Amino acid sequence: MRISELYQHFKNSSGVTTDSRNIQQGTIFFALKGANFNGNLFAEEALAKGANFAVVDEQQFAENDKILLVENVLETLQQLALFHRKKFFGKVIALTGSNGKTTTKELVAAVLATNFSTRATKGNLNNHIGIPLTLLSISAETEFAIIEMGANHQKEIESYCKYVEPDFGLITNVGMAHLEGFGGFEGVVKGKTELYRYLSSAGGKIFLNSNNEILSAKAAEAGFSSSDIVTYGTKENSFCHAQLTEGEFLSFSLESQKIHTNLVGNYNFENALAACCIGKYFGVEFQKVKTALENYVPANNRSQQIVKDGNAIILDCYNANPSSMKAAIESFAKSEYTTKVVILGGMKEMGESSASVHAEIAALVKEKHFAQVIFVGKEFGSVDFGKKFETTEAAQTWIANQKFNNVHILVKGSRAYQLEKLF
Repeated sequence: MRISELYQHFKNSSGVTTDSRNIQQGTIFFALKGANFNGNLFAEEALAKGANFAVVDEQQFAENDKILLVENVLETLQQLALFHRKKFFGKVIALTGSNGKTTTKELVAAVLATNFSTRATKGNLNNHIGIPLTLLSISAETEFAIIEMGANHQKEIESYCKYVEPDFGLITNVGMAHLEGFGGFEGVVKGKTELYRYLSSAGGKIFLNSNNEILSAKAAEAGFSSSDIVTYGTKENSFCHAQLTEGEFLSFSLESQKIHTNLVGNYNFENALAACCIGKYFGVEFQKVKTALENYVPANNRSQQIVKDGNAIILDCYNANPSSMKAAIESFAKSEYTTKVVILGGMKEMGESSASVHAEIAALVKEKHFAQVIFVGKEFGSVDFGKKFETTEAAQTWIANQKFNNVHILVKGSRAYQLEKLF
């Protein structure tokens, strides 16, 4: 089936889904396959639940005219997303980086939504499936689409750009994340800046943290002119500049006015400032930017503070890498809390660097002299201080017996350990 024909079915549908459990009346079901599942098996079930059509790529399941046979379901989904993207006359902002992608995306969306009809990647659906689904959720009324791009190997961002076709781009930062897949830090830089290279060749613009020397150099290498770079940072010659102020929650001074957020951790300063910059560039008045940022409440274990059993707990454990781990520890160490407890989970996808980066984190924690340090995961096996547990469950039992009271606790670790279960 040609994409143009499929697109006509899409226009008459109520949307698309790749999960047969979430079928809504009138949707199109895309039968994706993976290592442990075959969506083709659920095509008939999807139709029975109310789907208009099911898209499959195995002949044996194409048994009626409501089941559309294609060569590859995933590639067809992506091609359909591109076809839809080309009919979109609003602006597309692509966003990637080693740390802070999702928080920045949420803040940018909150700011732009004060003036414009805005669509953004839901949650963390920032991969080869989630991105086309986000594009296909764009309606005729949408004025801005904010597409978050995650990546753990080179050429991945490049592949997304082929069907996202962004007009603007933002790289939050580059750090030591997914080292195993990228092949080291230089591989991370090369992979993330694929976004710069695409936008430069396509005549797009970028939003750039002028304090980030690596990204500034890579933007210059990509061939952008000064008119194609919109800067933010603490430098006064930046298009949008601000100064950090101290406090329990992130606060900063922008245009001689204070913005007080609900975000924990000064490492979120750059994320919030990026949202201010984008809002300012697109004409969102300052008071609306301020209100959007101050009303944003973090969730999903990202820079989120909860109070439980008399303790203030910072949950920053959706994921972790050496860059974000160091930033969280440094910020927590500088805070004015009286009694500080740190709980760290192992970092995944570190490859050959795993032992050394975990040793560096342990050394940093040790020099801060926190009241208590708890390590979770075999990655911290060689640490010779604090309490160590191989599993989250074991740590949970020990923590429950400590009866912590009136302490501040930082919880940081990779998603694999699900450290939010500790409390």
